[in-house]
Amino acid sequence: MKKFFKALLYACMVPVIFTACEDDNNPIPAPKVKIVSTDGSFAVAQEDTLILKAQLDNPLQTTLSWTLNGEEVSTDSIYKFVASEMGNFQIGLTALNEGGETKANASIEVYGKYKYGTFVLSEGAMGKEPGSIDFISPKGKVTNNAYELENGETLGSISQDIFIKNHKMYIVSQNGGDFITVVNAETLKKEKGFQDELTGKVYAPTHIAILDENDIYLRDNNGVKRFNPSTGEVTFIEGTKGARKNTMAVAKGKVFASVKNTVVVIEKGEDAITNTIEFEGEVSGVIKSSDDNLWVSDRNGKIYKVNTETCNISDSQMVSEEAKSALTWSPFAPPSTPSITAKGDTLYMSGLQSKIYRHIFSTGETKLMVDAKDMVENVGIVYNTVAVNPLTGEVIFNSIKGYGQDYKINNISVFDFSGEEAVLKANHENYTAFPAGTFFTYNFE
Repeated sequence: MKKFFKALLYACMVPVIFTACEDDNNPIPAPKVKIVSTDGSFAVAQEDTLILKAQLDNPLQTTLSWTLNGEEVSTDSIYKFVASEMGNFQIGLTALNEGGETKANASIEVYGKYKYGTFVLSEGAMGKEPGSIDFISPKGKVTNNAYELENGETLGSISQDIFIKNHKMYIVSQNGGDFITVVNAETLKKEKGFQDELTGKVYAPTHIAILDENDIYLRDNNGVKRFNPSTGEVTFIEGTKGARKNTMAVAKGKVFASVKNTVVVIEKGEDAITNTIEFEGEVSGVIKSSDDNLWVSDRNGKIYKVNTETCNISDSQMVSEEAKSALTWSPFAPPSTPSITAKGDTLYMSGLQSKIYRHIFSTGETKLMVDAKDMVENVGIVYNTVAVNPLTGEVIFNSIKGYGQDYKINNISVFDFSGEEAVLKANHENYTAFPAGTFFTYNFE
């Protein structure tokens, strides 16, 4: 009987042992591999880092090989891609184990370092230093004197305004160089400058608006003028005398400039005003809204929504009594930037004071968000008005300690108002020289 049970047990074991031998003899599958980006993107700015990872489908020991345009660059599971030149780069990844090898590929777009981000333009100290541009990347890295860094030369002094159109940036300066400097908007490399063409035709230009490369509108001490670079012709727009020294808005192929209690409209290719929009008080700001219409503020404390197709006021609201002061200015030192800045229907204002207010148009609520002096040192003079990033909602506030040599002690303060309490997200010290304004590339898209 014992022999019988031993035989039976042996017979039962045989299929199990056989099956296991069959599994051991099965071929090992080649690895499946995929290239993934940690931020989900396969585009990156010059000199920035894009982190790529090898994603494998099994835990077997695997050898990896990364290639850049056919040349091996890494054997790690993570590859940190950095490029100093713009263009498209081909990334290859080979995964090898006992079962074989598998390949994956990806194409990386490298765009100009300055394509996305924030520019802070400085006037410079008259007779002492030229205008300059500081750039803040989306990751918060500051490039000081970016124009000089990229070109080996300086801007003229008393730089005033920036406009971006068709991959070109136009910079306005008043003295000691080109009235208009044109650069590649992604690299800041200079392409051309206009000085002789405008000498004797414009006087202390302050602001610029572009409809196309031959439809350039400049605001100077006389009013608004149209400049056609192809012909060299400069034409004064009748009815714009006394145009406020402030930013002109562009929406729906039209230029909108403030003149006392009106906003005048100039259409593409026109040398005359095509429409006039009247407001209750003297206009203190004109900006394009996210839906390609306008926000307009006046010195009475009112904010208006304007339809750019019909040029009619579609809605208006008063801010709180306390916040009215942020929509006006001192006649002795008026800001050259609009009294309002907007992300969607959320508007911010500060005037030339350290208090920053928020007005939400959909609810009609006005609220004091912060007194910058409570969070930032050396806020002696507020230089031009606040500006909100239309993508992130962060608010940038520029200040200097004072005049004389104290202007060299200054702040670019970045506030986050998304929570219950104001947060000073970053404070970049001692970069500016009398900041003329803050410009977000996203507002020109």
